[in-house]
Amino acid sequence: MKEILLQYCWKHRIGISPTLTTTDGKSVRILDPGLMNTDAGPDFINARIRIGEMLWAGNIEIHCRRQDWYAHGHDHDPAYDNVILHVVGSDEEGEAVRTSQGDRVEEVVIHVPQHVEESYEALMTADKYPPCYDTVPRMPRLSLRAWIDALQTERLQQKTEAIAGRVSRLGGDWEHAYFMTLARSFGFGSNSEALEQWAQSVPMKAVGHHRDDIFQVETMFYGMAGMLNVATLPARMQIETAADEYWQRMEREWAYLSHKFSIDTRHCHQAWRYMRMRPQNFPHIRIAQLAMMYHEGRTQLSRLIECDTAEKMAELLRCGVSGYWQDHYTFGHESRHSTKRLSQQSATLLMINCAIPMLFAYGRATNNDMLSDRALLILDSLHAEDNNITRMWRDVGLEVTSAGDSQALIQLKKEYCDRRRCTLCRIGDCHLSSEERGGGQGEYPKR
Repeated sequence: MKEILLQYCWKHRIGISPTLTTTDGKSVRILDPGLMNTDAGPDFINARIRIGEMLWAGNIEIHCRRQDWYAHGHDHDPAYDNVILHVVGSDEEGEAVRTSQGDRVEEVVIHVPQHVEESYEALMTADKYPPCYDTVPRMPRLSLRAWIDALQTERLQQKTEAIAGRVSRLGGDWEHAYFMTLARSFGFGSNSEALEQWAQSVPMKAVGHHRDDIFQVETMFYGMAGMLNVATLPARMQIETAADEYWQRMEREWAYLSHKFSIDTRHCHQAWRYMRMRPQNFPHIRIAQLAMMYHEGRTQLSRLIECDTAEKMAELLRCGVSGYWQDHYTFGHESRHSTKRLSQQSATLLMINCAIPMLFAYGRATNNDMLSDRALLILDSLHAEDNNITRMWRDVGLEVTSAGDSQALIQLKKEYCDRRRCTLCRIGDCHLSSEERGGGQGEYPKR
Protein backbone atom coordinates (compact mmCIF):
# COMPACT_ATOMS: atom_id res chain seq x y z
CA MET A 1 0.00 0.00 0.00
CA LYS A 2 1.26 3.47 -0.86
CA GLU A 3 1.12 6.32 1.64
CA ILE A 4 -0.04 8.67 -1.10
CA LEU A 5 -3.26 6.61 -1.48
CA LEU A 6 -3.94 6.83 2.25
CA GLN A 7 -3.54 10.60 1.99
CA TYR A 8 -5.90 10.65 -0.98
CA CYS A 9 -8.56 8.61 0.84
CA TRP A 10 -8.25 10.77 3.95
CA LYS A 11 -8.54 14.00 1.96
CA HIS A 12 -11.67 12.85 0.12
CA ARG A 13 -13.01 10.62 2.95
CA ILE A 14 -13.09 7.61 0.64
CA GLY A 15 -13.62 4.23 2.27
CA ILE A 16 -13.63 5.72 5.77
CA SER A 17 -16.23 4.15 8.02
CA PRO A 18 -18.77 6.50 9.65
CA THR A 19 -18.15 4.50 12.83
CA LEU A 20 -14.37 5.11 12.78
CA THR A 21 -12.66 4.47 16.12
CA THR A 22 -9.17 4.91 17.48
CA THR A 23 -7.02 1.87 18.13
CA ASP A 24 -8.05 2.06 21.80
CA GLY A 25 -11.78 2.26 21.06
CA LYS A 26 -12.68 5.98 21.13
CA SER A 27 -15.18 7.16 18.53
CA VAL A 28 -13.83 9.49 15.81
CA ARG A 29 -15.80 11.99 13.76
CA ILE A 30 -14.04 13.93 10.98
CA LEU A 31 -15.43 17.47 10.88
CA ASP A 32 -12.69 18.77 8.59
CA PRO A 33 -9.83 16.58 7.26
CA GLY A 34 -7.61 19.66 7.01
CA LEU A 35 -5.58 21.14 4.17
CA MET A 36 -2.96 19.04 2.44
CA ASN A 37 0.51 20.35 3.29
CA THR A 38 2.98 20.31 0.39
CA ASP A 39 5.82 21.72 2.52
CA ALA A 40 7.79 20.14 5.36
CA GLY A 41 5.81 19.01 8.39
CA PRO A 42 2.60 17.03 8.96
CA ASP A 43 0.60 15.84 5.94
CA PHE A 44 -2.56 17.84 6.74
CA ILE A 45 -2.91 21.05 8.71
CA ASN A 46 -5.80 22.79 10.46
CA ALA A 47 -7.96 19.69 10.74
CA ARG A 48 -10.96 19.49 13.10
CA ILE A 49 -11.66 16.09 14.66
CA ARG A 50 -14.01 14.97 17.43
CA ILE A 51 -12.47 12.14 19.44
CA GLY A 52 -14.92 10.80 21.99
CA GLU A 53 -16.53 13.89 23.52
CA MET A 54 -13.51 16.14 22.87
CA LEU A 55 -13.18 18.48 19.87
CA TRP A 56 -9.60 18.74 18.59
CA ALA A 57 -8.05 21.20 16.13
CA GLY A 58 -4.59 20.58 14.76
CA ASN A 59 -2.60 18.52 12.28
CA ILE A 60 -2.82 15.02 10.83
CA GLU A 61 0.09 12.72 10.00
CA ILE A 62 -0.39 9.68 7.76
CA HIS A 63 1.82 6.59 7.44
CA CYS A 64 1.49 3.08 6.08
CA ARG A 65 2.65 1.63 9.40
CA ARG A 66 2.82 2.81 12.99
CA GLN A 67 6.60 2.44 13.26
CA ASP A 68 7.08 4.88 10.37
CA TRP A 69 6.45 7.64 12.93
CA TYR A 70 9.65 6.67 14.70
CA ALA A 71 11.51 5.73 11.50
CA HIS A 72 10.99 9.29 10.23
CA GLY A 73 12.09 10.82 13.53
CA HIS A 74 8.81 12.57 14.30
CA ASP A 75 9.16 11.68 17.99
CA HIS A 76 12.09 14.11 18.16
CA ASP A 77 10.69 16.82 15.88
CA PRO A 78 8.72 19.67 17.53
CA ALA A 79 7.04 20.35 14.16
CA TYR A 80 4.89 17.27 14.88
CA ASP A 81 3.91 18.19 18.44
CA ASN A 82 0.59 19.61 17.22
CA VAL A 83 -0.47 16.36 15.53
CA ILE A 84 -3.88 15.42 16.91
CA LEU A 85 -4.33 12.15 15.01
CA HIS A 86 -2.00 9.56 13.49
CA VAL A 87 -3.62 7.77 10.53
CA VAL A 88 -2.15 4.41 9.46
CA GLY A 89 -2.95 1.76 6.88
CA SER A 90 -2.59 -1.30 9.10
CA ASP A 91 -3.27 -2.23 12.69
CA GLU A 92 -0.19 -3.78 14.24
CA GLU A 93 1.52 -4.26 17.53
CA GLY A 94 4.06 -1.71 18.60
CA GLU A 95 4.86 1.19 20.85
CA ALA A 96 2.23 3.95 21.01
CA VAL A 97 3.09 7.06 19.03
CA ARG A 98 4.40 9.99 21.10
CA THR A 99 5.52 13.55 20.36
CA SER A 100 8.85 15.14 21.28
CA GLN A 101 7.12 16.28 24.50
CA GLY A 102 6.21 12.71 25.34
CA ASP A 103 2.47 13.16 24.72
CA ARG A 104 0.60 10.19 23.27
CA VAL A 105 -1.05 10.73 19.86
CA GLU A 106 -4.37 9.04 19.14
CA GLU A 107 -4.31 6.65 16.18
CA VAL A 108 -6.84 5.33 13.66
CA VAL A 109 -6.58 2.70 10.94
CA ILE A 110 -8.11 3.29 7.51
CA HIS A 111 -8.05 1.07 4.42
CA VAL A 112 -7.74 1.99 0.76
CA PRO A 113 -10.69 0.51 -1.21
CA GLN A 114 -9.71 -2.10 -3.76
CA HIS A 115 -11.10 -0.09 -6.70
CA VAL A 116 -8.88 2.87 -5.74
CA GLU A 117 -5.78 0.67 -5.57
CA GLU A 118 -6.59 -0.93 -8.92
CA SER A 119 -7.28 2.41 -10.62
CA TYR A 120 -4.10 3.90 -9.22
CA GLU A 121 -2.05 0.91 -10.36
CA ALA A 122 -3.59 1.26 -13.83
CA LEU A 123 -2.48 4.90 -13.97
CA MET A 124 1.05 4.06 -12.86
CA THR A 125 1.53 1.19 -15.32
CA ALA A 126 -0.41 2.42 -18.37
CA ASP A 127 1.53 2.28 -21.64
CA LYS A 128 -0.72 4.97 -23.18
CA TYR A 129 -0.17 8.66 -22.49
CA PRO A 130 -1.88 10.31 -20.75
CA PRO A 131 -2.96 7.27 -18.74
CA CYS A 132 -6.29 8.91 -17.83
CA TYR A 133 -7.23 9.33 -21.50
CA ASP A 134 -10.65 7.68 -21.11
CA THR A 135 -11.57 9.67 -17.99
CA VAL A 136 -11.53 13.13 -19.58
CA PRO A 137 -14.67 12.63 -21.74
CA ARG A 138 -16.64 11.49 -18.67
CA MET A 139 -15.78 14.49 -16.48
CA PRO A 140 -18.40 17.21 -15.94
CA ARG A 141 -17.56 20.17 -18.19
CA LEU A 142 -17.78 22.66 -15.33
CA SER A 143 -15.37 20.63 -13.21
CA LEU A 144 -12.94 20.35 -16.10
CA ARG A 145 -13.16 24.10 -16.82
CA ALA A 146 -12.54 24.92 -13.17
CA TRP A 147 -9.45 22.69 -13.14
CA ILE A 148 -8.06 24.30 -16.31
CA ASP A 149 -8.56 27.75 -14.79
CA ALA A 150 -6.81 26.66 -11.59
CA LEU A 151 -3.88 25.25 -13.57
CA GLN A 152 -3.55 28.47 -15.56
CA THR A 153 -3.37 30.46 -12.33
CA GLU A 154 -0.87 27.98 -10.87
CA ARG A 155 1.44 28.27 -13.89
CA LEU A 156 1.28 32.05 -13.93
CA GLN A 157 2.00 32.09 -10.20
CA GLN A 158 5.09 29.92 -10.74
CA LYS A 159 6.38 32.36 -13.34
CA THR A 160 5.60 35.27 -11.02
CA GLU A 161 7.66 33.65 -8.26
CA ALA A 162 10.57 33.11 -10.67
CA ILE A 163 10.46 36.82 -11.61
CA ALA A 164 10.26 37.82 -7.94
CA GLY A 165 13.36 35.69 -7.33
CA ARG A 166 15.27 37.57 -10.05
CA VAL A 167 14.15 40.92 -8.65
CA SER A 168 15.38 39.85 -5.20
CA ARG A 169 18.77 38.68 -6.53
CA LEU A 170 19.17 42.01 -8.32
CA GLY A 171 18.41 44.10 -5.24
CA GLY A 172 14.93 45.17 -6.35
CA ASP A 173 15.95 46.20 -9.89
CA TRP A 174 12.82 45.46 -11.95
CA GLU A 175 14.35 46.80 -15.18
CA HIS A 176 17.26 44.36 -15.01
CA ALA A 177 14.93 41.54 -13.93
CA TYR A 178 12.78 42.21 -17.01
CA PHE A 179 15.87 42.06 -19.23
CA MET A 180 16.88 38.75 -17.61
CA THR A 181 13.40 37.29 -18.11
CA LEU A 182 13.37 38.49 -21.71
CA ALA A 183 16.81 36.97 -22.37
CA ARG A 184 15.75 33.64 -20.88
CA SER A 185 12.69 33.58 -23.13
CA PHE A 186 14.84 34.43 -26.18
CA GLY A 187 16.63 31.13 -25.60
CA PHE A 188 13.43 29.28 -26.60
CA GLY A 189 14.54 26.32 -24.48
CA SER A 190 17.94 25.51 -26.00
CA ASN A 191 19.94 28.40 -24.55
CA SER A 192 17.51 29.71 -21.95
CA GLU A 193 19.70 29.02 -18.92
CA ALA A 194 22.84 30.40 -20.59
CA LEU A 195 21.05 33.56 -21.74
CA GLU A 196 19.58 34.18 -18.30
CA GLN A 197 23.01 33.83 -16.66
CA TRP A 198 24.53 36.07 -19.32
CA ALA A 199 21.83 38.73 -18.83
CA GLN A 200 22.41 38.73 -15.08
CA SER A 201 26.13 39.34 -15.64
CA VAL A 202 25.65 42.27 -18.06
CA PRO A 203 26.54 45.59 -16.33
CA MET A 204 23.37 47.39 -17.37
CA LYS A 205 24.38 50.79 -15.99
CA ALA A 206 27.62 50.67 -17.96
CA VAL A 207 25.81 49.62 -21.14
CA GLY A 208 23.32 52.42 -20.53
CA HIS A 209 26.06 55.00 -21.08
CA HIS A 210 26.32 53.78 -24.69
CA ARG A 211 22.67 52.93 -25.46
CA ASP A 212 22.60 55.27 -28.46
CA ASP A 213 25.45 53.43 -30.23
CA ILE A 214 24.32 49.98 -31.42
CA PHE A 215 27.92 48.93 -32.14
CA GLN A 216 28.99 49.63 -28.56
CA VAL A 217 25.87 47.94 -27.16
CA GLU A 218 26.66 44.85 -29.23
CA THR A 219 30.30 45.03 -28.12
CA MET A 220 29.30 44.99 -24.44
CA PHE A 221 26.78 42.20 -25.00
CA TYR A 222 29.09 39.94 -27.03
CA GLY A 223 32.01 40.70 -24.74
CA MET A 224 30.04 39.61 -21.66
CA ALA A 225 28.97 36.50 -23.60
CA GLY A 226 32.60 35.48 -24.10
CA MET A 227 32.24 35.73 -27.89
CA LEU A 228 35.04 38.28 -28.23
CA ASN A 229 37.56 35.83 -26.81
CA VAL A 230 38.33 33.46 -29.65
CA ALA A 231 39.68 30.82 -27.26
CA THR A 232 36.24 30.32 -25.69
CA LEU A 233 34.50 29.68 -29.03
CA PRO A 234 33.88 26.21 -30.53
CA ALA A 235 36.97 25.08 -32.46
CA ARG A 236 35.13 25.08 -35.81
CA MET A 237 34.32 28.80 -35.42
CA GLN A 238 37.70 30.10 -34.25
CA ILE A 239 39.51 30.60 -37.57
CA GLU A 240 36.74 32.38 -39.48
CA THR A 241 35.81 34.44 -36.41
CA ALA A 242 39.36 35.69 -35.80
CA ALA A 243 39.69 36.65 -39.51
CA ASP A 244 36.47 38.70 -39.54
CA GLU A 245 37.03 42.48 -39.68
CA TYR A 246 33.83 43.31 -37.79
CA TRP A 247 34.83 40.95 -34.98
CA GLN A 248 38.36 42.43 -34.90
CA ARG A 249 36.96 45.95 -34.56
CA MET A 250 34.60 44.78 -31.84
CA GLU A 251 37.45 43.01 -30.01
CA ARG A 252 39.42 46.27 -29.89
CA GLU A 253 36.34 48.18 -28.69
CA TRP A 254 35.75 45.56 -25.99
CA ALA A 255 39.32 45.99 -24.73
CA TYR A 256 38.63 49.71 -24.34
CA LEU A 257 35.15 49.40 -22.77
CA SER A 258 36.05 46.58 -20.38
CA HIS A 259 39.01 48.68 -19.15
CA LYS A 260 36.83 51.80 -18.88
CA PHE A 261 34.24 50.04 -16.69
CA SER A 262 36.73 47.76 -14.84
CA ILE A 263 35.08 44.55 -16.10
CA ASP A 264 36.87 41.31 -15.20
CA THR A 265 36.86 39.59 -18.60
CA ARG A 266 38.13 36.28 -17.20
CA HIS A 267 34.58 35.29 -16.24
CA CYS A 268 32.88 36.38 -19.46
CA HIS A 269 31.88 33.01 -20.83
CA GLN A 270 28.74 30.87 -21.15
CA ALA A 271 28.19 27.29 -22.35
CA TRP A 272 26.39 28.13 -25.58
CA ARG A 273 24.62 25.41 -27.53
CA TYR A 274 24.69 25.19 -31.35
CA MET A 275 24.09 21.52 -32.13
CA ARG A 276 20.85 20.50 -33.87
CA MET A 277 19.73 24.12 -34.00
CA ARG A 278 18.49 26.28 -36.84
CA PRO A 279 20.86 29.18 -37.57
CA GLN A 280 18.24 31.80 -36.66
CA ASN A 281 18.27 30.35 -33.15
CA PHE A 282 22.06 30.65 -32.73
CA PRO A 283 22.99 32.65 -29.62
CA HIS A 284 24.78 35.20 -31.85
CA ILE A 285 21.45 36.12 -33.45
CA ARG A 286 19.49 36.12 -30.19
CA ILE A 287 22.05 38.47 -28.61
CA ALA A 288 21.97 40.68 -31.74
CA GLN A 289 18.17 40.93 -31.41
CA LEU A 290 18.41 41.73 -27.71
CA ALA A 291 21.04 44.37 -28.45
CA MET A 292 18.74 46.02 -30.98
CA MET A 293 15.82 45.89 -28.55
CA TYR A 294 17.96 47.54 -25.87
CA HIS A 295 19.30 50.15 -28.33
CA GLU A 296 15.74 51.07 -29.37
CA GLY A 297 14.46 51.22 -25.78
CA ARG A 298 12.18 48.21 -26.23
CA THR A 299 13.52 46.47 -23.10
CA GLN A 300 12.31 49.28 -20.82
CA LEU A 301 9.61 48.13 -18.44
CA SER A 302 7.68 51.37 -18.99
CA ARG A 303 7.31 50.47 -22.69
CA LEU A 304 5.80 47.11 -21.74
CA ILE A 305 3.40 48.73 -19.27
CA GLU A 306 2.16 51.02 -22.05
CA CYS A 307 1.00 48.00 -24.11
CA ASP A 308 -2.75 47.63 -23.59
CA THR A 309 -3.40 45.14 -26.40
CA ALA A 310 -1.83 41.95 -27.66
CA GLU A 311 -1.04 43.67 -30.97
CA LYS A 312 0.95 46.45 -29.31
CA MET A 313 2.82 43.97 -27.13
CA ALA A 314 3.74 41.81 -30.12
CA GLU A 315 4.96 44.83 -32.07
CA LEU A 316 7.16 45.86 -29.13
CA LEU A 317 8.82 42.44 -29.11
CA ARG A 318 9.24 41.95 -32.86
CA CYS A 319 12.77 43.29 -33.18
CA GLY A 320 15.35 42.94 -35.94
CA VAL A 321 19.15 43.11 -35.99
CA SER A 322 21.85 45.57 -37.06
CA GLY A 323 23.26 45.66 -40.60
CA TYR A 324 26.12 43.21 -40.04
CA TRP A 325 23.85 40.52 -38.63
CA GLN A 326 21.43 40.81 -41.53
CA ASP A 327 24.11 39.04 -43.57
CA HIS A 328 25.61 36.75 -40.89
CA TYR A 329 24.56 34.06 -38.43
CA THR A 330 27.96 33.95 -36.67
CA PHE A 331 31.08 36.09 -36.88
CA GLY A 332 32.82 35.60 -40.25
CA HIS A 333 30.14 33.31 -41.69
CA GLU A 334 28.03 35.10 -44.27
CA SER A 335 24.38 34.20 -44.87
CA ARG A 336 21.59 35.15 -47.22
CA HIS A 337 20.41 38.69 -46.50
CA SER A 338 17.55 38.82 -44.00
CA THR A 339 16.28 41.36 -41.46
CA LYS A 340 16.03 38.45 -39.00
CA ARG A 341 13.02 40.11 -37.45
CA LEU A 342 11.23 37.89 -34.98
CA SER A 343 8.27 36.04 -36.47
CA GLN A 344 4.76 36.56 -35.15
CA GLN A 345 4.86 33.04 -33.69
CA SER A 346 8.10 33.77 -31.82
CA ALA A 347 6.70 37.08 -30.57
CA THR A 348 3.63 35.25 -29.27
CA LEU A 349 5.84 32.82 -27.35
CA LEU A 350 7.75 35.76 -25.87
CA MET A 351 4.46 37.31 -24.80
CA ILE A 352 3.31 34.09 -23.15
CA ASN A 353 6.59 33.28 -21.41
CA CYS A 354 7.93 36.73 -20.60
CA ALA A 355 5.88 39.87 -21.25
CA ILE A 356 2.56 38.71 -19.82
CA PRO A 357 4.06 37.10 -16.66
CA MET A 358 6.20 40.24 -16.14
CA LEU A 359 3.17 42.53 -16.46
CA PHE A 360 1.22 40.30 -14.09
CA ALA A 361 4.08 40.09 -11.55
CA TYR A 362 4.74 43.83 -11.61
CA GLY A 363 1.05 44.52 -11.13
CA ARG A 364 0.95 42.21 -8.13
CA ALA A 365 4.14 43.68 -6.63
CA THR A 366 2.87 47.26 -6.98
CA ASN A 367 -0.75 46.47 -6.00
CA ASN A 368 -1.87 47.56 -9.45
CA ASP A 369 -4.74 45.20 -10.26
CA MET A 370 -5.28 46.92 -13.60
CA LEU A 371 -1.93 45.62 -14.88
CA SER A 372 -2.50 42.11 -13.57
CA ASP A 373 -6.00 41.98 -15.04
CA ARG A 374 -4.70 43.29 -18.37
CA ALA A 375 -2.09 40.52 -18.43
CA LEU A 376 -4.79 37.87 -17.99
CA LEU A 377 -7.00 39.42 -20.67
CA ILE A 378 -4.13 39.51 -23.18
CA LEU A 379 -3.24 35.91 -22.39
CA ASP A 380 -6.82 34.78 -23.02
CA SER A 381 -6.94 36.78 -26.26
CA LEU A 382 -4.04 34.84 -27.79
CA HIS A 383 -4.54 31.68 -29.82
CA ALA A 384 -3.55 28.44 -28.11
CA GLU A 385 -0.05 27.15 -28.65
CA ASP A 386 0.25 24.27 -31.07
CA ASN A 387 2.74 21.74 -29.71
CA ASN A 388 2.94 18.07 -28.78
CA ILE A 389 1.39 18.70 -25.36
CA THR A 390 -1.66 20.61 -26.57
CA ARG A 391 -2.23 18.16 -29.42
CA MET A 392 -2.09 15.26 -26.96
CA TRP A 393 -4.80 16.79 -24.78
CA ARG A 394 -6.95 17.70 -27.77
CA ASP A 395 -6.83 14.05 -28.82
CA VAL A 396 -8.36 12.94 -25.53
CA GLY A 397 -11.20 15.45 -25.70
CA LEU A 398 -9.99 18.62 -23.99
CA GLU A 399 -10.87 21.94 -25.60
CA VAL A 400 -7.84 24.15 -26.16
CA THR A 401 -8.94 27.55 -27.44
CA SER A 402 -6.66 30.18 -25.89
CA ALA A 403 -3.06 30.58 -24.76
CA GLY A 404 -4.41 30.44 -21.22
CA ASP A 405 -5.73 26.95 -21.93
CA SER A 406 -2.49 25.77 -23.53
CA GLN A 407 -0.44 27.10 -20.62
CA ALA A 408 -2.74 25.26 -18.21
CA LEU A 409 -2.28 21.99 -20.09
CA ILE A 410 1.50 22.40 -20.17
CA GLN A 411 1.32 22.85 -16.39
CA LEU A 412 -0.86 19.74 -16.12
CA LYS A 413 1.60 17.56 -18.00
CA LYS A 414 4.79 18.88 -16.42
CA GLU A 415 3.65 19.22 -12.81
CA TYR A 416 1.15 16.36 -12.53
CA CYS A 417 1.42 13.78 -15.32
CA ASP A 418 5.21 13.66 -15.62
CA ARG A 419 5.60 13.61 -11.83
CA ARG A 420 2.81 11.04 -11.40
CA ARG A 421 0.91 13.33 -9.02
CA CYS A 422 -2.39 11.78 -10.08
CA THR A 423 -3.94 11.94 -6.61
CA LEU A 424 -3.56 15.74 -6.63
CA CYS A 425 -5.08 16.15 -10.10
CA ARG A 426 -8.83 16.57 -10.51
CA ILE A 427 -8.82 14.33 -13.58
CA GLY A 428 -6.91 11.74 -11.57
CA ASP A 429 -9.41 12.17 -8.75
CA CYS A 430 -12.29 11.43 -11.14
CA HIS A 431 -10.41 8.34 -12.36
CA LEU A 432 -9.62 7.02 -8.87
CA SER A 433 -12.98 7.67 -7.28
CA SER A 434 -14.99 5.83 -9.93
CA GLU A 435 -15.85 2.36 -8.61
CA GLU A 436 -16.93 1.20 -12.05
CA ARG A 437 -13.36 1.44 -13.32
CA GLY A 438 -11.11 -1.55 -13.20
CA GLY A 439 -8.40 0.48 -14.91
CA GLY A 440 -7.21 0.65 -18.49
CA GLN A 441 -10.62 0.26 -20.19
CA GLY A 442 -11.61 2.02 -23.36
CA GLU A 443 -9.89 2.63 -26.66
CA TYR A 444 -7.22 5.29 -26.96
CA PRO A 445 -8.24 7.90 -29.54
CA LYS A 446 -6.37 7.66 -32.80
CA ARG A 447 -4.41 10.66 -34.07
